[in-house]
Amino acid sequence: MAKAGRRKGAKKKEKRIVPHGIVHIKSTFNNTIVTVTDLEGNTLVWASGGTLGFKGSRKGTPFAAQQAALRAATMAREQCGMRSCEVWVKGPGSGRESAIRAVHSAGLEIKVIRDVTPIPHNGCRPPKRRRV
Repeated sequence: MAKAGRRKGAKKKEKRIVPHGIVHIKSTFNNTIVTVTDLEGNTLVWASGGTLGFKGSRKGTPFAAQQAALRAATMAREQCGMRSCEVWVKGPGSGRESAIRAVHSAGLEIKVIRDVTPIPHNGCRPPKRRRV
């Protein structure tokens, strides 16, 4: 039989004030994921096209990327007191530019925009070309 003792409550997360952070934008053809971290890389907030209710191919649109970046940037500004950020963009998707514009319009000052898309030095063989 189960114990009827007290349960430990979930510890409340303390709110850290992070005035400067990094906004990671991973833009694929199917979705855009926006993660806001501190300078060490610890995640503060994140959002994506899927978390905002977009389904299927709509997750990969520039509008979904814009909404995800807007949500993540406003949450970072309100919850963590972030004022300025660096933007690291990864991937070939269509939501790259609109996500960067949304971060700026959310009130975060962008110091640096860096493209960190991984490029192979002739690594794995790529998948064969699609014939549509």
